[in-house]
Amino acid sequence: MDLLAHLEAYVATADEASFSRAADRLGIAQPLLSRRIKTLEEHFGGLLFDRTRRQIATTELGVLLLPYARDVLDRAQRLRHVARSAHGSRVRAVGVPADCAPAALARAIRAGTERGITLGMRELPPADRVSGLTDGSLACALLRVAPEQAAFRVPLGLASATDGASALRGPVGPRAGAGGASARAVHLEELRPRRGRGVGATAPPPSLLLLAEDQVPYFEDRLARAAARAGLAEGRIRPAGPAATALAETLAGRALLLCAEPFARQHGVRWAPLADGALHRGYDVSAAPGRAGTGRNRTEPGRNGTGGVPGWLAALLAAAVGAVPERSGGRVPGARGEDVPARLAARG
Repeated sequence: MDLLAHLEAYVATADEASFSRAADRLGIAQPLLSRRIKTLEEHFGGLLFDRTRRQIATTELGVLLLPYARDVLDRAQRLRHVARSAHGSRVRAVGVPADCAPAALARAIRAGTERGITLGMRELPPADRVSGLTDGSLACALLRVAPEQAAFRVPLGLASATDGASALRGPVGPRAGAGGASARAVHLEELRPRRGRGVGATAPPPSLLLLAEDQVPYFEDRLARAAARAGLAEGRIRPAGPAATALAETLAGRALLLCAEPFARQHGVRWAPLADGALHRGYDVSAAPGRAGTGRNRTEPGRNGTGGVPGWLAALLAAAVGAVPERSGGRVPGARGEDVPARLAARG
C-alpha cells in the first residue's frame, strides 16, 4: 500500500465531504479514490466515513486519526522540499592537481556561484582523480593524459635555486629570475656531469625530483627513456615526497624539481621549460560517467562543454594548472631556433 497516496485520499475526502470532489482535487478517478479509502479502513480496522447519509460524514475513528494523517503528509511534503533544495544546492566536487594556483581556483568557484553552482575543489593525485570519477565521488576532474592526446598542455620544466647554488646556471642563463621569463628550453643532455671543473667536478650531480602529479606510469616511463638517451644516471630521478621538502632541497642547490612554471613562480624558484614536448603535462577535463551520459568527455577550449562539463569551467580549470591549448600550435616557452641542432649535436 502506498500509504501517502491513501492518506491523501483520506484527508481530501474529509476536507471535501464528497468522494467526487476529493477525486477531482487529487486528479484521480473516483473509483480509485474509493478503493484507497476502503483499503485504508481495512488497514486501520474501522470505518473512516459514514456512507449511510446523503452527504458523507467522518466517523469518530476518522476524526481521531485525521490530525495524525495531516501531520504525516505535512512531514512528507517538508521532506520532499528539503530533498529538492539539497539537490539544487549540493556541492559539485571537482578533482584538481595539488599544485593548482589558488587564485585561479577561486575564479572558478566564483564563476560557479554566479551560475548557481556550488563547486568544491578537491586536491588529489592523478590516480585518485580517475577513481573519483569512476565511483561518483567527483562530478568532474582534470585528468592526466599524454600531451599529444590532450585538450590542454602544461609546459613542464626544471626549477632550481635562485642564487649561486643553482644547478641550472648554464641552461637558464644569468638573467633568468623566478619563473624563468628569459630562460631558454633545457635539454636533458645538458644535465650530464661536466668534466674539467676542478674541485666542483667531484660534487654529485643534483637529483631530478618528481612531484606526485608527475608520478604517473606512462610519464615516468617516458622520462626514464629520455634520461637514458641523454646519458643520465638512472638513480638521479626520484620521487619528491612532500612539496615543502622538495622545494627546500631545490633552494639548497641539491636538486632540480620537475614542475610547471606557475608552481615555480609561486615559490620563488628559477624555472626553465623542457625542450622535449613529449615530457610536458597533458590534461583533459572529464565528467563522471553517470553525469556525462557518454562516459569520459573531453572538453576543448572555447566550446560549450558536453556531458556536464561546461566550457567555462573547463577553461578555468585549465588556467588553474597553467595550461595552454594543445592544438593552438604554440611553441615551447623559451625555445629557440637553434635548440633542435643543439640537441642533435648533444646526442652525437
